[in-house]
Parts: sequence; C-alpha cells; structure tokens
Amino acid sequence: MKIVIYGLGIIGASLAAALKAAGHTVLGKNRSRGPVDYALEHNMIDGKAASYEGADVVFICLPPDATMRELDEGSFPDGCIVSDICGVKEVVEEAVYQKPRNYRYVGTHPMAGKETSGILSASGDLYRGKNLVITLAEKTDMAALEVIRSLARDAGFGRIMECSAREHDQKIALTSQLAHIVSNAYGKSPLCLDVSGFTGDSFQDMTRVGGVDENLWTDLYFYDREPLLEELSGLIERLQAYETALKTEDRELMRALLRDGRLAHDRFFSEK
Repeated sequence: MKIVIYGLGIIGASLAAALKAAGHTVLGKNRSRGPVDYALEHNMIDGKAASYEGADVVFICLPPDATMRELDEGSFPDGCIVSDICGVKEVVEEAVYQKPRNYRYVGTHPMAGKETSGILSASGDLYRGKNLVITLAEKTDMAALEVIRSLARDAGFGRIMECSAREHDQKIALTSQLAHIVSNAYGKSPLCLDVSGFTGDSFQDMTRVGGVDENLWTDLYFYDREPLLEELSGLIERLQAYETALKTEDRELMRALLRDGRLAHDRFFSEK
C-alpha cells in the first residue's frame, strides 16, 4: 500500500517508520526539508512525496490549524483515505464534513508520545502496545475504516478504541489535556529550582509532561475549551477540599478525602 505522511515530527516519523517496517511503501512530506533528509538517512521512509498522487492513504500529522487547512485545500486522489492524528477531533471532523470531499476521512489519535518532540525523538516502536483512538461519524466510510484498523495493527498498536469525536474530546480533556496543565503548573513552584537530590519517581511523574509546546497546546486547549474547563473546575474544587482540611486542621476530613481518592484509584486499576 502506498502511504504519504505529511508532518515528520515524533508522531508522523514514528508512524512512517513503523508502517515502512511492516512492508508498506511510505513517502514523507514536511514543511521543511531537514526532517525528510533525516527520515531518508535513517530508513524511516522510502522517499520524498512531492504530491499525494497515487497515494492509497494519507496521514496528516500537523497541528490543528494546519491540519484543517490541508484537509480543506490539499489535492488528494479521488477515493483516497485521509486521516489526521490531531489531539482534538470534533472541530476537525466538522471542518471536513462542511462540504463534499473527494476523499474518505477517518480521524485518529495515537495515545503515545514522549516528553520530547521532533524527528530526533521518533522511533519505529513508539506505538508498540499503545492505544489508538479512531473517531466515527455517520459519514465514515466502512471500507476506509477497516483499512485504518489494519494499518493500526501493522504499526503495532495494542488496543484500538472507537468512539464519536465528541466522546473523544470529552475524555481526552481529562486523560491528556488536564494532565499537561497540572504538570505545567506544578513545575512553577519556586522550590523546583532547588530540589536536586530530593526527587523520586512521584516528582518525575508529575513534572514529565510539563514542558509543553505553548503554541500547540494553547490551540488544543481552546479547541476543547468546554470539556477541559469542566475537568479543570472539578479538579480545583476537589483540591480546595484538601486545602480546607489542612487550614482547619481537620484530620478526619483529610483521612476521608484520602480514603475516597484511594478507593477511586483502586477502582480505576481494577477495571483497567
């Protein structure tokens, strides 16, 4: 199968390397030449894509605004399957279906990555055993959906979840976006400048994803504004209860809060 991947950052280049290793012909396209050269030198792609001509499948691995622009303006072959990997899905889906298209769209979101970005962080096994979310709409072409499922298995994904774009955006507000906000805010404590020798795994886990790309993540947050606001407000309210327990020296309240949190934690891991 001939696949074109537009956007050779960590996500796109890792996808390219995985699909090439699975036996597909993979061409790379990027807004700057450097990542294309790197991908060629490191056997991540078979060649550079000057256009989408002849492509069976196109993956657009760009930030939201650039993705929606390409989905609207790109010159795709008739019947081609076009997929994006954006961290928000409803706004992208709405942009696609605002008018008839000559391509078949399937939205995806790989639940994988690192705290670093760019093609130097890419790896052909990045998706091994990880989750992939595929979003479905009334207009989703079932044959195209099956192709994307097959490619996901070829790339090494361990679990494929399917849901509406709205459900994706509601859940990702909690599982990804809120986590990045918390990590980013947590690392702003002045004490963080002088804790060398005092950190363990809990500190590393809390700070790992704090170094976000402010341009990309601002777009993601605002495109998913309402679900994220709901989750952020809920977290702030829950944190205030712990603050109240400390301020009022109420040990029983603290014990109750911690017990409730422990039980919620245990339920999550028992049902995972």
